[in-house]
Amino acid sequence: MLLPHLDHRLEQRLIDLYNDHLERAEKIDWSYHEFVPWELGRSYKEHPWTIEQRPLPPAIYSAIETALLTEVNLPWFTTYLSSTFVGSLDVMKEFIHTWVAEEDQHSNLLENYLLLTRNSCPNELHQLRKTVVKGGFESSFTTPIEAISYASMQELATLVFYNNVAKAATPYDPALGTLLRRLAKDEALHFAFYRDVVKAHLELEPNYIIYVSNVLKNFFMPGHNMPNYEQRMKTIAREASYGPSHFYNQVTKVLMEYWDVEGLRPSAPEAELARLDLLKHTSRLERIAKRYA
Repeated sequence: MLLPHLDHRLEQRLIDLYNDHLERAEKIDWSYHEFVPWELGRSYKEHPWTIEQRPLPPAIYSAIETALLTEVNLPWFTTYLSSTFVGSLDVMKEFIHTWVAEEDQHSNLLENYLLLTRNSCPNELHQLRKTVVKGGFESSFTTPIEAISYASMQELATLVFYNNVAKAATPYDPALGTLLRRLAKDEALHFAFYRDVVKAHLELEPNYIIYVSNVLKNFFMPGHNMPNYEQRMKTIAREASYGPSHFYNQVTKVLMEYWDVEGLRPSAPEAELARLDLLKHTSRLERIAKRYA
């Protein structure tokens, strides 16, 4: 059976994808200080925080806080990816370094926004941050091809989350909608790289579907261990435009079609079984999505 490492025959293809990413990222390079409303800043010592100061509706606030608590765990995500690609292609290690540098300011942008606009109690937010970072991040997807498949799905899910919440948030704060769409642009570039690395492997060797299938069937968001995660996601689904129907139609379905899972013809029997099982799994997700919609 095919080993779950990255195929060295694709090294130049991955280098080309990485160079494409660098060119596209350079054109949209940005700094978080451009997107936060510094003029709203006031001393929390002189003007203590109260819940009445929060201008955002509860569901929109919950969505932004949830995004922040996911982004602050970047050190643990970095550890996971770095350890997974030890001994793998050098281009992947280079991309991970670039990815970290580009993701690093996301949490700064979100936290400064929440504090400057007085949406967050600074002490409560501080404790939540510590709790989440102390909780770390672990994944059962421990092989390079699984890690890239996971990153493809996670980056697309985050991209969709930011864009959908931006639409819901803009009527209350247009500046918030703008900064969320700015974050989504980064996620779009990261998603495109990971997605195309997976596609290249499936086109070269369809048996890789056995590992891709494992990820798509057992996917979880990286922030799932934060306090009250399930309740947060129910609220966001109900009032901030990101729930099971969005996840299926804008994430799972998109990847299944892009990777042409239905058209793949793996030669290994266990890989074909994994492909068929994945098709059944996504059919169930589609039925659930229709009920939610």
